[in-house]
Amino acid sequence: VQLQASGGGLVQAGGSLRLSCAAPGRTSNRFAWFRQAPGKEREFVATIAWSGRNTKYGDSVKGRFTISRDNAKNTVYLQMNSLKPEDTAVYVCAASTYAYNSDWGLASGYNYWGQGTQVTVSS
Repeated sequence: VQLQASGGGLVQAGGSLRLSCAAPGRTSNRFAWFRQAPGKEREFVATIAWSGRNTKYGDSVKGRFTISRDNAKNTVYLQMNSLKPEDTAVYVCAASTYAYNSDWGLASGYNYWGQGTQVTVSS
């Protein structure tokens, strides 16, 4: 599974960005976004099942970010609103071919990872 993330950039605090992750072919059961800021551990952002249902969000982004998918385009999106400087990070998309996982918020539940896209939020 090859994942290609795009859509990052520089935005002012309070602004919005939409990230995209293209995954050619229907080979995964679930997709997720993680992020990593310099000097910090990788952080779970959001996950969504292939069906488009069963979403989960990290506490720091709840109510501001929305994950969605377009199965016809095999693309997963992360709409980020009300961005804060602390959202600055490299955002990475991940995919899982596992049928089950006790916690889809853990990185260990994903066996394919794309390259990152930089998101910078200025104050």
